[in-house]
Amino acid sequence: MARESWLTKVRSAMSSSTKSSPSSSTSGAPPLAGANSRKGNVGILAFEVANLVSKLLHLWRAVGDAAVARLHHETFYLDGVRKVVSDDDAFLLGLARAELVDALRAAGDAVGALAARCTDPCLRDFRDALLEFAEVGRDRHRWAAATWKDMDVRARKMEKQVAGTAALRKAMEELVEAEHGLRKFLRCDVGGGGGGGGHRRSLSASKISVAAEQQQLIFSKKQDVKHLKQTSLWGCTFDVVVSSLARTAFTVLARIKLVFGDGGRDQRHAPLHRSLTLSSAVHPSLDAPPTPSRKSMSMETLPPFDVVGAVQVQSASKRRRGFFEYSSATLVPPAGTLGAAALAPRYAGLVISIERMARSPRRMVGPDERDELYGMLTASVRAQLRARLRGAVAEADAGLASEWRAALGGILEWLAPMAHSTVRWQAERSFEQRKTTTTTTDISRLPPRGGGGNTFLLQTLQFADRDKVEAAVVELLVGLNYVWRFEKEMSCRALFAVHRQLLDGTGATEDTGRNCHVGGYAVDGSGNGTVSSCA
Repeated sequence: MARESWLTKVRSAMSSSTKSSPSSSTSGAPPLAGANSRKGNVGILAFEVANLVSKLLHLWRAVGDAAVARLHHETFYLDGVRKVVSDDDAFLLGLARAELVDALRAAGDAVGALAARCTDPCLRDFRDALLEFAEVGRDRHRWAAATWKDMDVRARKMEKQVAGTAALRKAMEELVEAEHGLRKFLRCDVGGGGGGGGHRRSLSASKISVAAEQQQLIFSKKQDVKHLKQTSLWGCTFDVVVSSLARTAFTVLARIKLVFGDGGRDQRHAPLHRSLTLSSAVHPSLDAPPTPSRKSMSMETLPPFDVVGAVQVQSASKRRRGFFEYSSATLVPPAGTLGAAALAPRYAGLVISIERMARSPRRMVGPDERDELYGMLTASVRAQLRARLRGAVAEADAGLASEWRAALGGILEWLAPMAHSTVRWQAERSFEQRKTTTTTTDISRLPPRGGGGNTFLLQTLQFADRDKVEAAVVELLVGLNYVWRFEKEMSCRALFAVHRQLLDGTGATEDTGRNCHVGGYAVDGSGNGTVSSCA
């Protein structure tokens, strides 16, 4: 009887906790009720705030000395960037700066939304203060850190808060799972006693110790959750959180202006000269037409319409556009690029497929793979490929095959990294990825640089010249076709040689001049397989 009364108390306690947090019992997620946090505390928004803190920390690392040095000395001089994006350092620097500023603008908007819940009027004024600091450089509240070392200290403290919030999320999930397991255990206990009262008492007695251990585990986890709520972002007020975020945002913006410069809004550097010839597309010529000089742009060489007036209007519109607006406009790919045609992800997948097939053409290239690869080609690439492959097929030549393998490796050496960077860049900014990192933030796994991710936009195919990339893809397909046919023919010859040795050994051959069919391939008596037979 005492055991039944104890189980009744446990069930009532579990039912009362279910009524207080119904969402946790139905969806398996942590309780979303705001009654467990004092007025003005972050509460359940701590997970969103942790994600926002992580983004700002990424930006801070992206403008650090090591990241900027890597950007200047490595990223800008990648072969793919130089060949198909731009060889103008100023343009690449402006593109990287615009991406960082745009990421800061997005983070600033989120901080502004949190600032509306603050009680401090200075914090509620965050949006206007950030715009003023971006436009004219006036820090009305002195939120920017006095030294970079101060910001490093603040960053380490914020990392601990993010880690504590991630631990809180994990502890809350474990608590909900333990409570759900105990409720399920008790329901099974009640349902199993439908026979008689003695059977019900004996069943409860056999499992009473397990239920007690489970309840003790739940009590321990509740204590852990309570402690983590006090030490993580959950227990912080909106004023404390927004103050820390505001100081970080202002310091990051000050660092961006120091590293990348405050100017550059009055002109947008032109990208690399875009030649339409096939040879220069794959191997850009060193004697590309130079950019016009001041002398060549004199009044004597101007077109009949008023170019000076158009330039003045354009400069005025850029000045009116503002700091953040101009950075967002800089990230729009110009005409003639893969990003402007929304083809960057498609060409990235195409290049990655070619890279995989080029490793072992004879094994990786089959009828299904060829059909899938052909379906990924655009109409312009199909037309160029058809023109290149029209006519007689070249004879199998080991030297020519070796040259094509070297050419394939040379093109993929600079084009494949850009394709992989495009895939990563898209994945880092996808909605599902952002949703996942919001709920499972782990500061030790966060990427160290690049606008909140691992990859800069300039490393992708977004700003790559479409004609040059298509010409390189056509070269890859032509070379892959020749290497595949060569290896196929060599396989046919080797197969025939083995078959002839077997026939000679058994004395079964009657006429060496007669054509043989080995494995479905037509082979003549001389041991040479035709190219068409291996197609």
